[in-house]
Amino acid sequence: MNSTSVKDTGKPCIVATIMAFASLVFLLVAGCNRNSSSATTASSADEPYCLPSLTLTNKFGTPVNLVSLKGKPLLFDFFYTSCPGPCLVLTARMRKIAEQMGPALGSQVTFVSVTVDPEHDHPAQLLSYAKEQNADRKGWMFLTGTPAQIDALMSRFRLRRQREADGSIDHVLEFFLVGSNGHLLYQYLYNTSPERITGDLAAAEHHAVASATGYGGQMSHENPSA
Repeated sequence: MNSTSVKDTGKPCIVATIMAFASLVFLLVAGCNRNSSSATTASSADEPYCLPSLTLTNKFGTPVNLVSLKGKPLLFDFFYTSCPGPCLVLTARMRKIAEQMGPALGSQVTFVSVTVDPEHDHPAQLLSYAKEQNADRKGWMFLTGTPAQIDALMSRFRLRRQREADGSIDHVLEFFLVGSNGHLLYQYLYNTSPERITGDLAAAEHHAVASATGYGGQMSHENPSA
């Protein structure tokens, strides 16, 4: 058998393998998330309030009251450190958005990643995860708390923690943009482009500054980057 015949025979196998792998990844990511809506990429919300007087703990073991986060737009996601894959996709997206925000992260907007596995994810686990994912950055918080506290916060986003029969945790494959006043502005599916979310964060930050100086009107829920 010459080299040409070997190469031609192998192509269908390679293509089939790639397609099978892609299908498996899609099913893993899409099938394990019951909290996520598949209707739209980004949708406006009727402004639930997402920053109650609730004190969680950051990756350094420092208490953080969510009320103290008002004043800047926030991008939330929900994850857990032992997640086998989908949470890594979320964190990678957040990291890409952080890179696009540049110095505005921390000074003008805040990222908040909240564990849905507080029984396991303590400050040490959060810090280790943040460092491993190149997410240990100024302006990016990783928070944990008691199970009751996490449940209370998630309910503000109309989410709830769920476990499968095997003990694994359902994933929340969404991002949530919370305005500087603490009300939810946008909810995004995990595959929303980082550029779109970055644009919405910039618009929300501009609105926050305008409101603080007395020149801001009500922010439209039309997606400015759509």
